[in-house]
Amino acid sequence: MSEQYEYVPHRLLRRRVRDIASGTEGELMAVINENVSDCPSYECWMELAYIRNASGREFTTAVANVQPAYDQPQTTRTRRDLGSA
Repeated sequence: MSEQYEYVPHRLLRRRVRDIASGTEGELMAVINENVSDCPSYECWMELAYIRNASGREFTTAVANVQPAYDQPQTTRTRRDLGSA
């Protein structure tokens, strides 16, 4: 694979986002238009989102899979939370 890429502006950079493919949440660190082809005679460009999760590790996903994470992760709900005693 060649080392060809370019940074792309995105409205959610440095914001909390969710990867809808995996359900993982984190901070959107970068969006990069990258040549993902392993053949030098053929280029295949794809926009990849780099997301840093809570543990500090970054992972990639397609930009189309990124959505804002407005809500906090839900914890386990008890009967008391549901209003039945």
